[in-house]
Amino acid sequence: MWSQCRPAIVVFVILSAITGLAYPLLVTGIAAVAFPWQANGSVLKNRSGKAIGSRLIGQYFSDPKYFWPRPSATSPVPYTSYNGPLGDCGSASNLGPTNPALFAAVKRRVARLRTADPAEKGSVPVDLVTSSASGLDPDISPAAAFYQVDRVAKARGLPVAEVKKLVKQFCRGRDFGILGAPRVNVLELNVALDRLSSAQRAAGHGPR
Repeated sequence: MWSQCRPAIVVFVILSAITGLAYPLLVTGIAAVAFPWQANGSVLKNRSGKAIGSRLIGQYFSDPKYFWPRPSATSPVPYTSYNGPLGDCGSASNLGPTNPALFAAVKRRVARLRTADPAEKGSVPVDLVTSSASGLDPDISPAAAFYQVDRVAKARGLPVAEVKKLVKQFCRGRDFGILGAPRVNVLELNVALDRLSSAQRAAGHGPR
């Protein structure tokens, strides 16, 4: 009996050590050396070195002076602990396209955008009023970013042209030219926006 069980136990221990310990440590070590920023969560920090969020996870912004992300079913609760004390997870609504509740939610979101910027008469980009599958999408479409330019520029007292230029800098195309869709990372854009405002104030331009 033992002669039959012993090889199985030995193989189990060896494979557990290789696949459960050695391999994960090896892959983690290689990633930490070759891709340190990505391996540690792609965390963005402010000038004081404090972590303010990951570029991979959507964050909730409601202040008119910031670009707003896609909605989440958790709104207005912050997506992550970087952006508030609750740290609740995001989620999608799971509402079907013919569900009246989805129509009502989209209608409310459109009204909110119109109220925030009454002068903007263009069509509201769909990703500003519908949530993604996870509710944690960190990106919006370039159209959604440009739609918000006038509101953000007015709220910060910045030239519209400067804010548009900043958005263009953060527009990313499809991966390898074929995968995904053109997009703008909201957190990265808002961090750069804060830096632009600080630079404008330091130069003696814009509101103080």
